Amino acid sequence: MKIIVSIADMKVTKNAEDTLITYSLGSCIGVVIYDPFAGVGGLLHFMLPDSKIDPQKAQKNPWMFADTGIPSLFKEAYKLGAEKERLEVRVMGGSQIMDGSGFFNIGKKNYMALRRIFRTNGVLIRAEDVGGSGNRTVTLEVSSGKVLVKSSGDEVREL
Repeated sequence: MKIIVSIADMKVTKNAEDTLITYSLGSCIGVVIYDPFAGVGGLLHFMLPDSKIDPQKAQKNPWMFADTGIPSLFKEAYKLGAEKERLEVRVMGGSQIMDGSGFFNIGKKNYMALRRIFRTNGVLIRAEDVGGSGNRTVTLEVSSGKVLVKSSGDEVREL
């Protein structure tokens, strides 16, 4: 079954028939995790780096922010049997969209927040496709762990 992960959303599944997909990753970051042994896959699409800008929104929707969404993604995967040491982690997004001057740098700030969280928690990134100025669509096939990325104007490729 195709499961759509919206903006500021997260899904985790152990069903091998599921495919997780998110669209329009611009300055947002998509984090895909997959445990091949447990068959657990997850996808997070977060918008902003730090929940301190709006703690009430973060409480209602932790997946909006890197600092609340990333821990939530990993915890939900652990509940389904995933183990940190086995997780294959891939990161996409962080583009500079609608900010030609680079004044806000939301994509870069999102990516730097993710890197800080991963470094603090000893999480290694297996592959990434970040930066640039286009949108991305990301798909995780839970049966195989295959991650596909489609960037604006490019062919679909495996990451």
